[in-house]
Amino acid sequence: MRKWNKLVGLVFGLAWAAVPMVAQDGGEKDPPKPALGASAKILEQWNEIGQKLIAIAEDLPEDKYDYKPNPDARSFIEQLLHASGSMYSFTDIAQGKKARYDNDPKRDELKKKAEVVAFVKQCVKDGADLIKTRDDKGLNKSVDSGSPWLIHVGDLAYELIEHSGEHYGQLVVYYRVNNMVPPESRPKK
Repeated sequence: MRKWNKLVGLVFGLAWAAVPMVAQDGGEKDPPKPALGASAKILEQWNEIGQKLIAIAEDLPEDKYDYKPNPDARSFIEQLLHASGSMYSFTDIAQGKKARYDNDPKRDELKKKAEVVAFVKQCVKDGADLIKTRDDKGLNKSVDSGSPWLIHVGDLAYELIEHSGEHYGQLVVYYRVNNMVPPESRPKK
């Protein structure tokens, strides 16, 4: 029994001594990259929510377009058109124009799935293209958004990113209620 205790103690002692060597031999880690500037970070977040909306537009079965969880709610497709179309509340206002949609894009103008997918892609692209033309200083420029206060272009972009994210969340719920798994929640290949 005594030999057994010594052997177990020796094994644990060697293992314990090796832990720092294993930790040090983990290889050299690259140092963290510098923080993104404001315009690069906004562009990254714009594209992230944009890609999620595009994925849903491409994935959503056309026979589910008119699904509503209750009669007073927006349909699947109305949610998607609202989330993507409202992105022009950023691009238009940031360019000193009136937002092109007082409410939402008209559903009767975007009937086919291909039209909806193209529309969502264009909304995302137009916003990303505008953000790319602005540097950090350009995002600090103030514009009139119709509220009582002027707003910085960068803050306006963040408001629309958040808005689109909220509606994306509603689309995810619509997927789940229909026993479907949204594209972003599926296992990656």
